Amino acid sequence: MNNVVAEMLLTTPAPAAIWATLWILTLPAVLVLANPEAMRNPGEALRSLARFLRLPAGRGERKREAALEALAATQFAEEVRVAADRAALAAERWHERWEASTDEVTEAWQAWLDADARLRVRRAAAAFGTPWSAQTPTEYAARERFLHKAVRTAAGNGWLPAAAVADALAGRAGWDARLHPLDQELVVFRAAAGHLRDRYERAVAAEKTARHDATLARRTSDSLRQEAWIAAERATGLRRLVPARLSITAPASEPAVAAVWH
Repeated sequence: MNNVVAEMLLTTPAPAAIWATLWILTLPAVLVLANPEAMRNPGEALRSLARFLRLPAGRGERKREAALEALAATQFAEEVRVAADRAALAAERWHERWEASTDEVTEAWQAWLDADARLRVRRAAAAFGTPWSAQTPTEYAARERFLHKAVRTAAGNGWLPAAAVADALAGRAGWDARLHPLDQELVVFRAAAGHLRDRYERAVAAEKTARHDATLARRTSDSLRQEAWIAAERATGLRRLVPARLSITAPASEPAVAAVWH
């Protein structure tokens, strides 16, 4: 009889599969019946058995989830570090632009002071009046040449804009070639002082904007650097929880807290 059963199991796979399935299905009942304590509460015993059977898979899943979380945290930390490095570079450039704008303010201020000093000297000389000269075509031609030369010289020195030369040649924007050369010189110095004052005011406004932009860039850089440091610390902590066989490679460089300008 035993030989017949053995031969059937070896030659016919279907009964063997059915027999194995029945054994698997009856295994929980056998384990419960074999434990006297389990007979008092068979439901709890079955739940404990189910938790025992699921435990290895659950642990593996948690390990995989921890590895994925550590990987995501590491990638995020690296992205924030790159952003912080770029923000630091941008902050340095904005700071350099701010320093350049402060130099421009100093230069514009000094140029305005010099122009105002020239204007005061010329006004003092104008108090004595202008000498008489014959109003002839030759005299007016000389006055016109004097005006054109004075405006070109002032524009070449940066006291007047380049457009002033074209206006003087065309006799517009207040340029009058009929005036006496001393009066023309006073007009040139007055226009130069006004132009350099406007230039100084524009430089002050540009410096204020550059200072605001540099401060904002510095704060952004400091904030990103701090966030990068926090992200790196979190990623490091998560990597410690990952088993060695599921280790996550750390970034090539760890972020450091950037120095704050004062």
